[in-house]
Amino acid sequence: MLRLLVASAHIPGATGSGPGVHVSARFRGVPRSTRVVPEECSPTWNETLAWPLGTRPLHPTASLTLRLRHWGQPAPRGDLGATTVSLDRLVADPGLPLALSHVPLLDPRGQPTGCTVTLRCSYVPRGTAGDAAVPLQGRVPPPAVSPGTPHHPGKPPAGRKEDFQVRVRVIEGHQLQGNDIKPVVTVFIGQHRFRTRIRAGNNPYYNEVFCQNFHRTPAQLAAEPIRIQVLDSRATRAEAVIGVFQLDVGTVYHTPGRSLSWKWLSLQHPYRPDTGSRGYLRVSLAVLHAGEPVTEPEEPAGDEDVEANLLQPPPCAATLQLRVYRAEDLPQAEPARQCLPSVLLAGGKRGFVAAAVRVSFAGRTLCTRAMPPDANPVWNEVFFFPLRLPPICDEIQLAILSGSRSSKVLGTATLHLSQISSAGAELEEGTPGFLPCFGPSFLPFYGPRPDPARTPSTDTGVAYRGRVLLELSTHMGTPDGRRQDTIAPEDIARVQRHLPRRRFGLCGVFYSATMVPAGPELLRFELSLGNYGDTGDVTCKPAASVTPHGCPLFDGNRYHYLPWYGDKPVVAVTSSWEDASHRWDALNLLRATCRRLERNVAELRGARGDTRGDVGRRLLRQLAQDCGRALPRLEAQPTPTPLDAHLRAARLHLLRHVAAAAAAPPRTGWDTLLPVAEGWLGRVAALAVEPQVGVPDALLWLLRGERRVACTRVPAADLMFSRSGPGACGRLCGRIQTLFLEIFSAPRPPHVPSTSPSCPLYLLHGCSVSPSMSRPMPPLYPSPIAPVSPPAAPLPTHAAGAQGSGDIRAQLRLRLWLGRVADSGDLPRHLEGTLRVYAETYENQTKLLGKWGPRGLLGRPGFSDSAGKAGLPRHKIRPPKGWRWDGPWTVEPQRRLLLDTETNVGEVLEEVYENESRRLGGEWGPAAVASTDAVSGRRRGGHRGGVPASGAAVPPKEEVACPQGWHVTDGWRVDVTGAVDEAGEWVSPLGTLVRHSPEAAAGAEAWEYGSLWGCRFHLRPRVGDVCRRRCWHRRMVPAQPPPVAPLFLLEGSPGTEDPAEEDEPAAAERQPRGSSRTPPRQPVPLILCTFQKPNFFQLRCYIFQALELAARGTKATADPVAHVSFVHVSQSTRALPGTLDPLWDQTLLFHRVLLYGDPRGVRDEPPAVVVEVFDQDRGAAGGFLGRSVCTPDVWLDVGRRRPPRLRRYPLGGPGGPAGELLAAFELLQDVEHLPAEEEYVPPIRLRVLDTRDFGYRPEVGQACVRGLGQYCCQPPGEGQPPGPGTPPPGSAAPWGRIAQILPRITAEKGTADKAAEEEEDEDEDEDDWWSKFYAAMGDKAKSRRGTNRDRLKIYSCELEAVPEFEGLQDFCQTFPLYQPGGHPAAGEDPVPAGEFKGLFRIYPLPEDPGVPPPPRHFQELPPSQPQKCLVRVYVVRAFDLPPRDRNGLCDPYVRVSLGTKTLGQRDQYVPNTLEPVFGRLFEVTGTVPLEKDLRVSLLDYDLLPPDQEVGTTTIDLENRLLSRFRAHCGLPALYRTAMGMEHKGTARERVGTGWGQSGDRDGHKEVGWAPGWAQGDGAQGDGEGAGGDRDGHKEVGMQRAQRWGQGGHRGMEVGWVHGGGHRDGDKAGPSRLRMGSAQGGHYGGNGVAWGRAQGDGDGVGTGGAGPGRWRDQLPPSRALEHFARGRGLPAPEFSAEGTTVTFGDQTFLLSHFESGPPRHRHPGAPRERLALHVLHACHLVPEHLETRTLYNSTQPGLEQGKVQMWVDIFPAGLGPPGPPVDITPRKPQRYELRCVVWNTRDVDLGDTNLAGQRMSDIYVTGWLDGLEEQRQRTDVHYRSLQGDGGFNWRFVFSFEYLAAEQLCVLPRKEHFWSLDETVLKVPPKLILQVWDNDKFSADDFLGVLELELTRLPQPAQHPRDCTPSPQ
Repeated sequence: MLRLLVASAHIPGATGSGPGVHVSARFRGVPRSTRVVPEECSPTWNETLAWPLGTRPLHPTASLTLRLRHWGQPAPRGDLGATTVSLDRLVADPGLPLALSHVPLLDPRGQPTGCTVTLRCSYVPRGTAGDAAVPLQGRVPPPAVSPGTPHHPGKPPAGRKEDFQVRVRVIEGHQLQGNDIKPVVTVFIGQHRFRTRIRAGNNPYYNEVFCQNFHRTPAQLAAEPIRIQVLDSRATRAEAVIGVFQLDVGTVYHTPGRSLSWKWLSLQHPYRPDTGSRGYLRVSLAVLHAGEPVTEPEEPAGDEDVEANLLQPPPCAATLQLRVYRAEDLPQAEPARQCLPSVLLAGGKRGFVAAAVRVSFAGRTLCTRAMPPDANPVWNEVFFFPLRLPPICDEIQLAILSGSRSSKVLGTATLHLSQISSAGAELEEGTPGFLPCFGPSFLPFYGPRPDPARTPSTDTGVAYRGRVLLELSTHMGTPDGRRQDTIAPEDIARVQRHLPRRRFGLCGVFYSATMVPAGPELLRFELSLGNYGDTGDVTCKPAASVTPHGCPLFDGNRYHYLPWYGDKPVVAVTSSWEDASHRWDALNLLRATCRRLERNVAELRGARGDTRGDVGRRLLRQLAQDCGRALPRLEAQPTPTPLDAHLRAARLHLLRHVAAAAAAPPRTGWDTLLPVAEGWLGRVAALAVEPQVGVPDALLWLLRGERRVACTRVPAADLMFSRSGPGACGRLCGRIQTLFLEIFSAPRPPHVPSTSPSCPLYLLHGCSVSPSMSRPMPPLYPSPIAPVSPPAAPLPTHAAGAQGSGDIRAQLRLRLWLGRVADSGDLPRHLEGTLRVYAETYENQTKLLGKWGPRGLLGRPGFSDSAGKAGLPRHKIRPPKGWRWDGPWTVEPQRRLLLDTETNVGEVLEEVYENESRRLGGEWGPAAVASTDAVSGRRRGGHRGGVPASGAAVPPKEEVACPQGWHVTDGWRVDVTGAVDEAGEWVSPLGTLVRHSPEAAAGAEAWEYGSLWGCRFHLRPRVGDVCRRRCWHRRMVPAQPPPVAPLFLLEGSPGTEDPAEEDEPAAAERQPRGSSRTPPRQPVPLILCTFQKPNFFQLRCYIFQALELAARGTKATADPVAHVSFVHVSQSTRALPGTLDPLWDQTLLFHRVLLYGDPRGVRDEPPAVVVEVFDQDRGAAGGFLGRSVCTPDVWLDVGRRRPPRLRRYPLGGPGGPAGELLAAFELLQDVEHLPAEEEYVPPIRLRVLDTRDFGYRPEVGQACVRGLGQYCCQPPGEGQPPGPGTPPPGSAAPWGRIAQILPRITAEKGTADKAAEEEEDEDEDEDDWWSKFYAAMGDKAKSRRGTNRDRLKIYSCELEAVPEFEGLQDFCQTFPLYQPGGHPAAGEDPVPAGEFKGLFRIYPLPEDPGVPPPPRHFQELPPSQPQKCLVRVYVVRAFDLPPRDRNGLCDPYVRVSLGTKTLGQRDQYVPNTLEPVFGRLFEVTGTVPLEKDLRVSLLDYDLLPPDQEVGTTTIDLENRLLSRFRAHCGLPALYRTAMGMEHKGTARERVGTGWGQSGDRDGHKEVGWAPGWAQGDGAQGDGEGAGGDRDGHKEVGMQRAQRWGQGGHRGMEVGWVHGGGHRDGDKAGPSRLRMGSAQGGHYGGNGVAWGRAQGDGDGVGTGGAGPGRWRDQLPPSRALEHFARGRGLPAPEFSAEGTTVTFGDQTFLLSHFESGPPRHRHPGAPRERLALHVLHACHLVPEHLETRTLYNSTQPGLEQGKVQMWVDIFPAGLGPPGPPVDITPRKPQRYELRCVVWNTRDVDLGDTNLAGQRMSDIYVTGWLDGLEEQRQRTDVHYRSLQGDGGFNWRFVFSFEYLAAEQLCVLPRKEHFWSLDETVLKVPPKLILQVWDNDKFSADDFLGVLELELTRLPQPAQHPRDCTPSPQ
C-alpha cells in the first residue's frame, strides 16, 4: 500500500477568489485527486490518497507525479505547476516515511512557478500489519450521527496495529523538597520527551498537556513507559532531580475509562527509593483509542484527601527464581539436505539437536547452556529476575533453541504472572493474595513442524515440540545481583517426588469427514498426544493412531468426503503422564459453573418484565447448586505444589462467598441482579485457569500421502475423564463434536484430475425445492461404477480460505475420550457401536501374458498396506501379546467403491449434455465432442464452439449402459423447466433409473482393478487393467476379558502365537524374493466401530438472504451463490446476479441423511451445517465471500416440532466479518411438510450511478438500509381518514402526544415559574451573555445573575446526538454511501463516498384491487427549491485541544467555511493556550442544500504557513433547517423586545461573601470583594464608601496567626481597597486584632489589601440589544402557526387580549404559565409570551450551546478536543433576523494588592557574631505567584538577637484580575524571542519569604508563607464582630 498525505501548498499572489484549487496525483497510471479548496496563499488539505499495490511491490525506480491545478479549467491554462517525486528512499527503508516540505512546482518548460507543495509519503509492503484495506482517497469525517448507520467501534484483533494517543496533563506540584527552588517537570512518553515551563516555589501550578500518538498493537502500546520527573532548574545537573515516578501505558490502558484523572503522584528519588516521598505531583493520564470519546472527570471540588487519591510506585523488593530442570520429547534434527528422496528420508536415521532454553522477562533475557544432542536433555539451572510488586510485566517468554547461540526456535511457551499470582483483589473481603509461583511441573512447548518432503511451514505454534520441567518461586528482598546459577542436588531430588506417572488412554471414533481435499492421493487422520501416536516419531512405540487410508469421493455437488459408512474408524493411543487429576477436576468444575452461569446471565440480560424474576431465581438456584457440588470436591483435593495450594484456597473462598450471596434474592429488586451476576461470572472465570498443564494438547492431523496438510488442537483438559462425576469431566469428553481442520503450511499443489474414465452422474429423485427455485438441484451422489472427479479448477473453498487466517481442509464429526487406562472399563459401552479389532493386509497381483499372478509387480510388494508400503503375508502376521484370532482370514469387499447403498437411494437421474456448434451465419450441427457429462457445475449446457466448456466426453445417450443392479423406468427427455441460463445455453436431457437390487462383490474374489499402481481402483475389470488387489481381514479378540478397554492394550509391535494354529498359506501368498529391501514390520491393528442400523434424518435449510456482503476487489456487486454442506452431502442455491444482498428465499432439502449412533446424541450435539457464499464468476471457480457454521434445531418427536425462526448468522470472510446470513435450519427424524415461514422485510439497497457518454454508468456509491421496522406504519383505521397533513408515524411530537403532555407541562412550568419568581429580586439587572453562560454551567460565583428564568441549555454533545431530537433526521435521514468493492480490514471503519438523504415509509397495500390505496404519508413538504440563508456561527470556546507547538501549547484560531466562502483570519488567534476563549461571531450566506456542510475548523497559527489543522467539525445545515424540532434557531426562555443595561444608582447592601455592586447616577458601578461590608449610596457619584475617605478608599484589616515554615508564627493585616482606583491610600487600616499565639513566638502583622484600579463599566440606555432580546425572524405567534402547519394541525386561535389560545382541542391560558405580571424588563406582548410557552411545551430545540468534538483527517477517529458553539440559520424568505448576540469575552481588570509588613518574631537565627551569639540580619521579600519579576523586599533589620524585626513596610503589587473566574491573568512572554504573550491564569497567591542578609556570601533562606487570597478568612466590619477561634 502506498499512501500520500497532501498537507498544504503555497500559492503566491492568490486572490482568495476563483474556482478553487486541488492537487492531482498519479502513480502507475492511476490518478487520485484531493478535494477542491478556496484559492488562498496557503491552502490546506491534510488529505490522504492511497494506491493498493497488490502483488506488485514498489520498485526503486518508481515515482509519483503531482500537479497543482485550478478546478474546472483545461490544461495547461489551469495548471499552477507540477513535480515528480522519486520513491527510491521508501523502497530502501519502508519504515521511514518520506516527508517533503515546500517542494517547488515547475511549469512545462521546467521553470519554477513559485508555487510549492508539502507532502508525506509512506509505503507498507504487502503482508505486513499495516497493509490493510484503506479508502483510496478522501478525508475521514467524524462518525455521522444517523439512526440508520450507528457507529459501533468494534474490538479489533489483538495483533493488529491501531491508532492511539497518550495524554499527560501536569496540573500542579505540592510540597516539593528543596529551598528556593524553580521546578520544571519533564515527561517521557515512550521515547518522546516533553517539558513544562519553569515555575517558582515548592507548590508550583502548571496545567499543561502533552500528547503523543502511537501506531501500535495494544500489547505493544501497553509496554510503552511513562516517566515523569521533577527537576530543579537552579541546581546542577547531578543534583537537579527532585523526584521521579514511572509506570507503563498498560497501567492506564486497563483502568476503567482508560484514564487516571486528578491523581497525586508520590515522587521518589531515582537512586534512593528508601528515602521516602520527595513531594507530590498532580496529573491526569489518559489513553485515547480511535473512535472512542474523551471523558475526563471534572476537577474535585474543595480540599480533597490526598492520601485517598495517591499513586505510589511499586517497590522493587522481590526476586523471581525460575528453575529449569530438564526436557522431554524434543524433536529430531532436520535433514541437512531437503532434496533427498522421501524413501531415504523415511528410512534413514536422524539425530537430535543440541538444545538450550531461553527465558525473557521484564527486559532481561537469559539462556541455559546447550546440552549434547538428546531427546531428553538435563540442564538443572536457575535464573534470577528482579520483580516489582505488583508486577508491571505480565509475560515470561520461554523458547527452546537449537543451540544456545542459535536463532532457530524449536518451540515457545508463555507463563502469565496474572495466572500464577494474585493481589487478592478478586477474592474480596480482604483475603490475601500470593506471590508468583509455579510447579515443579512440565510446561509444553509448541512450534512449527517442518515437512520432511518440503520446505518448513510458516505456522508458529501448531505442533508439539517437547516439554520442559520448570519451577518458579518468588523471594522477598532486594536482588543480590546474580543472574543464573546451578540448582542444588537436594532440590533436584525433591522435584522427583512430585512427578508420579500413570498410563492414559486417548480414543477417537470418526463418524464423518467432509470438505476434504480432492485428488488421487489417499487421505487419513492422525490423533496424537505429545509424541505418542505421532507416526513421524521414533521414540515411542507404534500405536493405532491413524485411520485407514481413504480415497476422497465427490459428493456430486461441490465437496469431497471419505466413505466410512457403517464401519467407523477408531484410533487409540496409550501414553504415560503425570497424574494431575486434581487440577483437571477443579478446572472442569469451575468451567462448568462458568458455562451455566454465562447462559443464565445472557438470558437474564434479554429478559423483560416478570420473566426477569423467573430467570433470576433459576440463576441463583443453579449457581448455588453448582457451588455446592464443587466445594466438597475442592476441599478433598491434594496440594502437591504451592500454586495448587494457593489456587485451591482462592477457589474455595470465592465459591463460599458466591454460594452465600446466591442463597437469597437481591434486596433491591431483580434489576440489580444482572451486574452482580456479571461480577460473579468474571471472578469465577478469572480462577478457572490452570497454568500447570503438564499434559500437552491433543493434535488431530490430516495426512495427504506423507504430507501433513491441516491440523487442529484440542486441550487435554477438555477431553479428560474423571471418576468424580460428569461435572468434573471435560466439556468434550465422550461427546460427539464437530471439528474443523485448518491449513497452516504452504499452499497445496494444483489439483490433479482423476484418471478414471468419464461416467454419468446421478441425482436424487425427489430432491424438492421451493417454488421460488427456477433451476433443478445439482447432482448429489457419485456414480455406482467409479468415483466422479470434481471440476478441474481448484476448489474455491480452499482457495478462498487461504486468503484468510486459516483454510478449512476438513470437517470432522468425531467422539474423543481421554483418561486413565484404569478408568476405561466402561468406555466401550459409551461408544454406542460395536468395537472390532482386525489385522489387515493387501494382496497385490499383476497381469502378465493374460494371466494374473504375484510376479512382475514393478516394485510393488506382494503384500502391503492400503498405501502400497511393504507388508507381511497372511501366515506371518501375529496377533499382539494377550490377543488371539477370532476366525479365519476373509476377503473384505471395498464398500467405498460401491454405490452408497445405505443412503437408501431408490431412484436417481442420469444426465448427458448434447453439444452443437455452427459457423458464423451457418446452421447448427453436432459439435466435435457431441456428448459430455456435467461434472463442472458451472456451465449448465453445451458449448457453441465445438469444444465443450466443461465436462468429459461420454457415449451418446442411446449407448449409455445401465449399471448392474439397476433398470430404466423412463426414457430420455429434454429438461425445459429451468433450461436457459444468462448465456442462453440449454440444459442437458435427463433419464430416470430405478434400483432393482444392488449387487455386492462376490465373496473371496473381491478384487479391485486398476490401470497402474497408484491410480484409483474399480470393481469391474476393464480393458487395459494390468494390476489388481484385494484386502484380507482377520478379527482378533483379547485372550482373557481385560478390566480395562481392550483397545488400549494394542500398543507396540504385536507378539507371536503358535504357528501350528495357522493354516498353511497358499503359494500365491508367499513373499517374492527381493521385492523389498526393508523388512516389513507387523502391521498395526485396525479398529472399527460398527453400527448395525443407521438413523435417517431430513435436514431442511431455509436460506433466506445474505446481508451486506463484501464485493471482491474493485467489483461493485457480486453474483452470490450459497453452498450448504452437511455430513457427507451438499447442495447449492441458485446464483443471483448483481447484488450484495442476495434474496434467495430458497429451501434446500436433504432427504434420508444417515446419522449413526443414538438419536439423543444427535439432539444434544447436532452436526454442524456449513454455509459458504461465493461470487459465482462465469467460466471460473468463483471468489470466496464468507463462511458461517450453523447449528440446526433437532426434533426427534416430529409431533412436538415448532416451526423454526430465521436467525442471523455472522459470515466470516478473508478479511474478517463479511456480512450476515439470514437462515433457519432444522433436522427431523421423520419427513414432514415444509414449514410455513413468516415474512421478513429485506433491506433496501441504494445505488448511485454516474451517467456518462455511450451508456457507461459506473457506480459511485451504495448504501444498505437495514432495520426497516422503524419505517413500517399502519394506515389509519376505518372511519378515521387522515387529513391532508397527516404526519407520518414516529414523527416528532404528533398532536395526540402534545395534547397529552401539555397539561402536565403547563402545571410543571407553572410551579417552576412560581418558585423562580420567589427567588427573584424586585428589580432585575441583566448582565452580559457570559452571566447566562456561567449560570447554565452552575457556577454561581462567575455569574452575576439574580434569576434563573432566562435559561441557557448547554449540551455536552452535538445537537444531533441529543436523544430527544432523533439526530435531527426526523424529516430527512442521511445514509452514507460507500465505494463499491472497498470494504476495509477488520477493525477499520469504511470511508463514505457521499451521502443519500431521504426517508422511507412502508405500509401494507389492500389485497382487494378495488379498494383504493391508503393516502400518502409525505404531505406538507417544504419547497424543493434551494433557499438562500443567513448563517450566524457563534464560537464560544474550545478545550482539551492537543498541543501543536514545541512548548506544549498551540495558537488556535477559528476558520468557518460554507461552500466556497471562508471566514476567519490568521491574525485573530489566541496565543499559547489549549483552552482558548474565542467569543467570536461569524456571519455567512449560503444556499441550502447546495451549500449544506458548515465546517468549523481550528487551526494552529505558525509564523510561516501553512498552519496545522487542530481539528474540524462539520454541521449539516439542511438537517437543521428541515427538522421539525425547529433546530435552525433555538427558542429563548423569555420573549423580550429590547434590552437595556441602565443603572439607577440606588444603594444596595449585601451581607455575606460575594461580589458587591453599587451604581451611581452616571451609570458607573464599582465591583469588589465584599465580605460583609456596605457601600455608600452613591449620592455624589464618586463611589464614596461608608467609613472610607473622599477618594473612595476603604481598608478593613484583620490580623491572624499563620503557621510558619520553620516553626514560627506571624500575624498579618489584610485590607481590601475599593473605589476609583487612586493610589494615595497608603496608610494602614485603622484596626488590628491579634488572634491567638502559638509556641515559638509570633511574627508581627502584615496588612494585605487589594483593589481595582478604576471603575469597570458605563451605563447603556434603553433600546439596546442585550443577550436576551428576541433574535428570531418570526415572533412566537407566527412561529407557532408555522409549527402547526408543518404538522398538519389546525392553526392556533388567540383571544383579543392574547392571554388565551386554542390549539387543537385544548385551551391554554397565560396564567397557566405565569403567576403574575412579568418582572423582567421589556417582556413583550402577552400573545407572544403565551405562544412561546406553548412552543416550549412541544419539546422543540431551546436556546442552547452545543459541545462538538473535533477530528483531524490525519488521525481519524481520535478526538482532537471540543468546541462549544451554536448556529442560527435564517432563511431569506422569512424576513430579516433579529440582532446578533454579543459574546465578546470578558476582559481582565487592573487591581492592586497592598501588603503591609509590620514586624517579625522568633525568626531562626542563621549567623553567629564575634561574641558567639546567634543573630540574623532579617528582611522580608514577597511577590505574587506568577509575577516573580515584581518581587519586592523590605529594608534589613540588622543584628536581630531574638529573631524580632520591625519593618512597617508596604508592598504594592499591580496585576490583572478576572473577577468572574477568580483568577489572575498573567500575560507575558516566556522568552525574549517569543512573538506572543502567554496568558496564564492562576489563582491569586501571595508568597512571602524571610531571608538572612549576608555581605560576602549568598543570603540564607529562613522560611516561606504562601497565602491563597481567595481563601482568606472573612474580615469583619466592626471590631465587635471579631471572635477569636483556635487555629
